[in-house]
Amino acid sequence: MIKVKNIGKNPKALTSRPLFLNAVGFLTDRDPDLAEIVRKFGPPTIRSKEEGFHTLIHIILEQQVSLSSAKAAYDRLIAAGSPLTPERFLGFDDAELKTFGFSRQKTAYCRNLAHAVLQGGLDLAALKTMDDDSVRSELTKIKGIGAWTADIYLLTVLLRPDIWPRGDLALAVAIQSIKGLTDRPGIKEMDAFSADWMPWRAVAARLLWHYYLNNGHRDNEKV
Repeated sequence: MIKVKNIGKNPKALTSRPLFLNAVGFLTDRDPDLAEIVRKFGPPTIRSKEEGFHTLIHIILEQQVSLSSAKAAYDRLIAAGSPLTPERFLGFDDAELKTFGFSRQKTAYCRNLAHAVLQGGLDLAALKTMDDDSVRSELTKIKGIGAWTADIYLLTVLLRPDIWPRGDLALAVAIQSIKGLTDRPGIKEMDAFSADWMPWRAVAARLLWHYYLNNGHRDNEKV
């Protein structure tokens, strides 16, 4: 049993394991279905990604594909050019990127990102000092970076505690299963469920991904 202490005002980032476990306790006290995930699989870890250009490239690759295929393309890219910088990325031509596993669309998206960083249109280092909405605004002004990509960066890199990646397919699959729904929930239904998990929706998302990955979906859907 995870004991819930007074966790007070929502922090800017989930930077400690005790805080994360207190948030898990808050959620499992509030929602018996989330409590069942922890009972069966234990609490998830706080998996974080490094901030910066290379991680945004990886997240763009994860759009609409499985984690394994995105990682394979990313690993081939890194093997060919590491450390990955905007300049180094732009040094690859379209044919090379295609051999790594980049589609034409994602090649364009990642080139947009590289140019924005090089030309000063996006200051990635400054994102950690901004509030959630400002981070979203800065990222989504780049063509190819939508709300889901920005939210995944907020959740997995900046470790913001109340991020809810609307429309994430793996979250929809997990919610359908734990809530016993006949149909996969749409965005409005997902938002309605997530309202009960505020101000720790990012922790709820990690619990749902934890459930999803422990139920044989590792390569079937994107996360």
